[in-house]
Amino acid sequence: MLIDTHAHLNFNAYKEDTDEVIHRSLDNNVWIINVGSQYETSKRAIAIAERYERGVYAAIGLHPIHLSSGIFKTKIDKEEIEFETREEDFDFSKYRELAKSPKVVAIGEIGFDYYYKPKTKIKLQQFKEKQKEVFLQQLELARELNLPVIFHCRMAHDDLINELTHCSHTGIKKNDELEIKGVIHCFTGTQEQAEKYLEMGFYLGFDGLIFKMDSEKIIKKTPLERILVETDCPYLTPPQEVGRNEPVYVKYIAEKISKIKNLTFKEVTKVTTQNAKKLFKI
Repeated sequence: MLIDTHAHLNFNAYKEDTDEVIHRSLDNNVWIINVGSQYETSKRAIAIAERYERGVYAAIGLHPIHLSSGIFKTKIDKEEIEFETREEDFDFSKYRELAKSPKVVAIGEIGFDYYYKPKTKIKLQQFKEKQKEVFLQQLELARELNLPVIFHCRMAHDDLINELTHCSHTGIKKNDELEIKGVIHCFTGTQEQAEKYLEMGFYLGFDGLIFKMDSEKIIKKTPLERILVETDCPYLTPPQEVGRNEPVYVKYIAEKISKIKNLTFKEVTKVTTQNAKKLFKI
């Protein structure tokens, strides 16, 4: 079996056939973690997961591009949610309440995203500080609930590494070891950055971007015991398919990793599934 550790069947792209896609995944022995990007998609991820006794789970969190900052307005993504307004203030108590569902297995996706950003230095600094503020609040939620974290990081790995390195300042370090466990979703950093994440005990998540980026060296050097496979569907469709991505296509990620690491497909599926079960306690 395989576990797609980062899917978005809670997004608008699947509103007409969510259960059909899920049944297709489960019939192919692929389990799913649906990941929230804001309150509504987090709530929807839970509602979907609660329809299934086994094999479908949820993560809840506020993605950095959805922060209500008053500094910079991001673009609407119709694949994600159909509402016109997407900016949100992080409400600790509301997300804590969502986490009462036994189907919630992680906080995420949360982190830093500097892809779309203000142009002036002052606004850019305010923009980064707001992301940091909400990120630390959500880390504290993960610590309180003893849940792993699904980290989103785009064009900001040095800042994420810096914050994780100095977690002791936020009360998230205990007995010289990070209480926070998690995965760097859709890893796009350098070899040096990968090594720093691994040293801190995190997993690296790989998806369809490995067909577009030069990730072979990083994948070769990353122990299989620290790799998770994911689709990030409906995005990042592997080249073997066309159109909307979906969880069953996670097999292509596992196949690519098996070729890069000169392992059998069975070895990769077995170990990455064990990794996901261990991290998310499923």
